[in-house]
Amino acid sequence: MAHGLEPSFLDCKSLPFLQFRGRAWATSLLNQEDGLLHTACGTPNYVAPEVLADKGYDGMAADAWSCGIILFVLMAGYLPFDDSNLSRLYKLICQENISCPPWFSPSAKKFIKRIIDPNPDTRITIAEILEDEWFKKDYKPPRFEQGEDVSLDDVDAAFNDSEEYLVAEKRERPESMNAFALISRSQGFNLGNLFEKEMMGTVKRETSFTSQCTAQEIMSKIEEACGPLGFNVRKQNYKMKLKGDKTGRKGHLSVATEVFEVAPSLHMVELRKTGGDTLEFHNFYKNFSSELKDIVWNAESDARLYA
Repeated sequence: MAHGLEPSFLDCKSLPFLQFRGRAWATSLLNQEDGLLHTACGTPNYVAPEVLADKGYDGMAADAWSCGIILFVLMAGYLPFDDSNLSRLYKLICQENISCPPWFSPSAKKFIKRIIDPNPDTRITIAEILEDEWFKKDYKPPRFEQGEDVSLDDVDAAFNDSEEYLVAEKRERPESMNAFALISRSQGFNLGNLFEKEMMGTVKRETSFTSQCTAQEIMSKIEEACGPLGFNVRKQNYKMKLKGDKTGRKGHLSVATEVFEVAPSLHMVELRKTGGDTLEFHNFYKNFSSELKDIVWNAESDARLYA
């Protein structure tokens, strides 16, 4: 499964069939707790509303939406949702009705509206797309070259934390954060604020900070800070799993941490509670951030926590 789809991923070499190519985000980003994806990626005009809401989303449903936007662009010659102001753009994306040009046939309009449905629960599925009246007209199943099968065992192996694997797969630098992801995390423009009113005093389960230190310095400092706080650290490239020694109200508190490169001299560090009590996570971060104050570039009025 790939998401963050847009026309630039289309490969026209196999015409009359189209297929997606290039590097795409995959199911390795799946959250093991709720079975949903939580990473917002892609060009905003093609991204499904539930991706923007940052509450977790089904990758297949999000892919269907993006394919619907691409189809609309190919048929209409313009984007169904477009605005230079990102806030207005996201509100347009979440609206219930989409306006189709007059040259769309009734069956094409119906098909498009079933795909570009802001509600992922009622949106047409990939299986239903294949059975749609408009889609099936003159449809011929494509024949692509047989590729190598990838099993779930292969996906699981990608997260094998054995020493041998970590040495073989060591990355020289952290993953880069694209512009869309950076905008979605900024305090001045928090995507979550467009879809829900934040409750005063509500404790969040995710936070981030920026640093001008190198990625290696950040990782070392995080590891140093965790010892006195009673947390064990497991590292894989520029990702870390922090797990508390003590059993809390909801078991051991565990925190997933990753360092992203925003620019050669600027990094963003994200922390997300993956287990345990949310209030305990909030208290942990207060102590944790005080240990890191010498490497934080901009704390932005204590911790910036978002849902």
